[in-house]
Amino acid sequence: MAYYKRIKELREDNDLTQRQIANILDMPQPQYFRYEQGYRDIPTDILIRLAQLYHTSTDYILGLTDCAVPYRTK
Repeated sequence: MAYYKRIKELREDNDLTQRQIANILDMPQPQYFRYEQGYRDIPTDILIRLAQLYHTSTDYILGLTDCAVPYRTK
């Protein structure tokens, strides 16, 4: 699954709007829209912030795993 589909699903599952996520990430809503539509690659720092926001791993967002549970850290 492409990351842009995952970030849309995560947003919708958490009952958030694109505008709300854009505000959390301190960016214009059209910029976030481009990430969610796959028009632009998502920067690493934004990817990490989204994983933290949704309490998941970057691997899950990127579609490298279907396990939404984040990795344990030391």
